[in-house]
Amino acid sequence: MRIAMISEHASPLAVLGGEDAGGQNTHVAELSAALADAGHDVRVYTRRDDRYRPETVPMGDGVTVVHVPAGPPEPIAKDELLPYMEEFGRWLAADWGVGSWSPDVAHAHFWMSGLAAVTAGRDTGVPVVLTYHALGTVKRRHQGAMDTSPAPRIGYERALGRLVDRVIAQSQDEIAELLRMGVPRAVMAVVPSGVNDAVFAPTGPAAPRHERRARVLSVGRLVERKGFQDLIRAMCQVPEAECVIVGGPPADQLDADPQARRLLALAESCGVSDRVRLVGAVPREEMGYWYRSADVLVAAPWYEPFGLTPLEAMACGVPVVASAVGGLIDTVVDGLTGDLVPPRDPGALGAAVGKIVADDARRATYAAAALERARQAYSWRRAADQLGDVYTAVSEVRRTRAVV
Repeated sequence: MRIAMISEHASPLAVLGGEDAGGQNTHVAELSAALADAGHDVRVYTRRDDRYRPETVPMGDGVTVVHVPAGPPEPIAKDELLPYMEEFGRWLAADWGVGSWSPDVAHAHFWMSGLAAVTAGRDTGVPVVLTYHALGTVKRRHQGAMDTSPAPRIGYERALGRLVDRVIAQSQDEIAELLRMGVPRAVMAVVPSGVNDAVFAPTGPAAPRHERRARVLSVGRLVERKGFQDLIRAMCQVPEAECVIVGGPPADQLDADPQARRLLALAESCGVSDRVRLVGAVPREEMGYWYRSADVLVAAPWYEPFGLTPLEAMACGVPVVASAVGGLIDTVVDGLTGDLVPPRDPGALGAAVGKIVADDARRATYAAAALERARQAYSWRRAADQLGDVYTAVSEVRRTRAVV
């Protein structure tokens, strides 16, 4: 099939770690590659944010990234992109309508991509599948007045759930949230993200570490909702361990990053500054190097639609302590592959991490179960096969309607 991936702000070519570059970028890149490996022809449409960027860039066999000229060719925060989505959608419709390459299905990632895809699909007859990746209702619930999303977001997300041909949820928690929003269960399918077991494996080189300290690793963008501040407070209860945080700007720019400075100041005030290290952004191909160096991976967000980093750690044979929120409730099996704790609770987090660090047998048992679960239940190949069935189904329904 010819598959159009729409990812308006999250380019699969982006360097991870920036404020708007994280799990969605990885998801789109890995899924596109897996679909291409399965024999599909994939084009990823993302907004052009640099006037010197070529319109098309090959990403690998069967995958091409197309930079759409919607809005000024410069970086723009994702929460400010809504005014350009109609332009994005019209460009897609024109490209699909007159070009030699017209998709059999469009898969939109994030709600604004959904708006652009529905605009193009309405004009061209291309069926639209939507993965939200994050929901405005959840963000508003946890961030309140700090939520910077465009005001119409929640209303648009509700409408999209009834306009698209299929909604792809990533967890049972998301299914429940979508039902509360009024999205019909009949249009939903659950297809979780996967993990690249060729990149993330228990064997291979590992980052150097202190020979007498356990290593607690956490990975993600340096934004408040990721809960790094809770982890730093929790380290007071784990005096025999160091805390390494990967993510944010490149290492040489950490000193100028406000959130990095806040985290380091917090570590100083908690008396753990000698055991907290910020690494900065790390190329994706080097992440296994850091996971394999850790005794435990901590994912302590306030909320999390899915969360790829715990899966990547599990695929490297590393147990996980995670907040019991969103997709983490599905991926981390409490008491088997790691431990789940309440979000925003440094005390519970510190206690859980301390138990794993102090107990070699528990850590080894969790690690073996984590590796097995990552390999058996989560793979991009499996996700591509499941989505291929969805794409075929919606395409056949759309063709049947067109004939009638």
